[in-house]
Amino acid sequence: MNGKELQALLGEGEGSQLEFKRKVSSPAKIARALIAFSNTKGGTILFGIDDDKTIVGVESEKTEVEMIETAGKVHCDPPIEPGIDILSYRGKDVIVVTVEESDQKPHSLVDEGEESDDPESKVLIRVKDKTVVASKEVVKIMRSESPDAPPMRISIGDTERHLLDYLDGNERITVKQLGKLENISDRRASRLLIQLVRAGVLRIHTHEKEDFYTLAY
Repeated sequence: MNGKELQALLGEGEGSQLEFKRKVSSPAKIARALIAFSNTKGGTILFGIDDDKTIVGVESEKTEVEMIETAGKVHCDPPIEPGIDILSYRGKDVIVVTVEESDQKPHSLVDEGEESDDPESKVLIRVKDKTVVASKEVVKIMRSESPDAPPMRISIGDTERHLLDYLDGNERITVKQLGKLENISDRRASRLLIQLVRAGVLRIHTHEKEDFYTLAY
């Protein structure tokens, strides 16, 4: 990356594939961003950039690079190895971290300072310019996309037909809406929607509050 490319990114502002950080605060916090980008579409983290896009630079690039590497190796499961470059711009050093979309999804956060009985609560994704916890449906879809996942089989019954008829006249549906529509449990509704996403019939849209589903065609 060069100065011109850096200015172009600053002009774009933070989004689904770009985040600014003033400094490397702790490996665990950095791991959150690495995981979110790896679990979604990949992205770039610029260290030494304030929220208002001011280039402040980093104090000690060697120390901060070591913390970023620790974040990927120790606080990400499976580990993540991002690309790390130092860009000197107008007398200040900016750390450019490039994260590729992973083929080992889902990655989860390993943080000894937080206890959780649900490992899925540590699976993070990127939604617009925020890092959020992935829904259980999103986590299951990630696992189903693994090369080692068993082949999917799906049959179209009355419930599936009712759902497709509903979506012919409505833009979207949620797990709870499907449960109410068909008088089935949220768990069964979730499983049905996930199967249809895997089959390419539906598309899942991640949202900060609640996921929703639309027809994929």
